[in-house]
Amino acid sequence: MITRTVKSELRDIAKRMPTSATYSDAMYELYVRMKIAKGRQAADEGHVVSHEEVRRRLKV
Repeated sequence: MITRTVKSELRDIAKRMPTSATYSDAMYELYVRMKIAKGRQAADEGHVVSHEEVRRRLKV
């Protein structure tokens, strides 16, 4: 997996944002990317639950 720097992520977000984007729009993009990165890190570290386990816990 290629690890990107926060700075490169910020550049990509800025390039794709329309000129009418607000600070809130930018913060939301950053928030979503941060959550995705944390989820990927958790998965890489083995902190995951299988689909079967989720179904068992939810009794679906």
